[in-house]
Amino acid sequence: MHDDAFHLTPHDVRAQEFHRTMRGFDPAQVESFKQRVADELDRMSREKVQVDERVRGMVEQLRAFRDRERAMNDALVAAQQLREDIQAQANREAQVILSEARTKAAAVRDAHAREESGLVHNTEAARRQFIAYATSFRALLERQLAELNALEAAGRDADEGSPGGEAPPL
Repeated sequence: MHDDAFHLTPHDVRAQEFHRTMRGFDPAQVESFKQRVADELDRMSREKVQVDERVRGMVEQLRAFRDRERAMNDALVAAQQLREDIQAQANREAQVILSEARTKAAAVRDAHAREESGLVHNTEAARRQFIAYATSFRALLERQLAELNALEAAGRDADEGSPGGEAPPL
C-alpha cells in the first residue's frame, strides 16, 4: 500500500516525538528503531534517486533508439522508393533503346532491300544488254558468214568459168 498524501522522510522519523506514559515503550528501543527506520529510508531514498536517474537515462536511450528506428524506417522506405524509381527509369530507357534499335534495324533492312532491288534491276539490265549484244553479234557473224559463203560460192563459180582456174581477187 502506498499513500501518496503521506510522504515520510528520514528527518520526519528522527524528529518524531512520542508522549510519555507510565506503561509506554522503552525510550531507548524506540529511539533505536527510529534510527534504523530513518537509515533505511535514507538508503531507499538514495536508491530511488539512482533508479530514477537510470530510468531517465534508459528513457532517453529508448527515445534515441525509437528516433533511430524511425530514421531507419524512413531511410528504408526512401531506398525502396529510389529502387522502384531507378527500376522504372531503367525500364523506360530500355524501351527507348529497343525502339531506337528497331527503327535502325528497319532502316537498315529498307536500305538493303533498296540496294537488292537496284542490284536485281542492274543485273536484269546487264542480262538484257548481254542478250542484245549476243543477238547483235550473232547477226553480225551470220552476215559475215553469209558474205563468206557468198564469196566462196562466187569464187567456185568463177573457178568453174575461168580458164586458169584462178579465183577472182577479193
